[in-house]
Amino acid sequence: MSQSNVFCGSLFMVVAPSGAGKSTLVNALLAQERAVELSISTTTRQPRPGECHGREYFFTSTEDFAARASHGEFLEWAEVHGNYYGTSRILVEQKMQSGTDILLEIDWQGARQVRKQFPQAAGIFILPPSIDALEERLNKRGQDALHVITRRLLAAGGEIAHAPEFEYVIINEEFSVALSELSAIVKATRCRFAQQAARKASLFAQLGIHAE
Repeated sequence: MSQSNVFCGSLFMVVAPSGAGKSTLVNALLAQERAVELSISTTTRQPRPGECHGREYFFTSTEDFAARASHGEFLEWAEVHGNYYGTSRILVEQKMQSGTDILLEIDWQGARQVRKQFPQAAGIFILPPSIDALEERLNKRGQDALHVITRRLLAAGGEIAHAPEFEYVIINEEFSVALSELSAIVKATRCRFAQQAARKASLFAQLGIHAE
């Protein structure tokens, strides 16, 4: 895709270390912002309790993932905690062309890859209020073994170090405040000149407004 292409829909990248509350915030945002759609990623990790194929993720084997990546089927892909994650390029572009806002829940590696293809994507990094709070949330989640939690905590410092690469940073200390901030970023991004011009092309033409 040419970087000069402008889509009617906006693209949001939400990144955070495990346990920072990213998924909870995103789910709450999707419930109140019906025009935003979550991109479903493909992954090689095993489903967690309650997860369904095609809802949280498209689950596949390492061999199948590697074959598809070699054919350029993913907008971005990366290895995280020993598993692979990828985003369908075709699906994202089709949705954005139709005017749908797409939200990606990815890691900082994937965000870097996306930025090369979608330089106008809005990058949002979710931070925990402290490392202690992060550990407490991971333990309360009850989804991972102790050694997995320890590994995630050790990785959190390296992940957090990439926060400066993002335009927006939300500190998820009080959930309602963090959600309000996330919603405000979505609304502001929709008002960017490029998105407004693409969505309201006839109005802009009528008013004699032209992109430079």
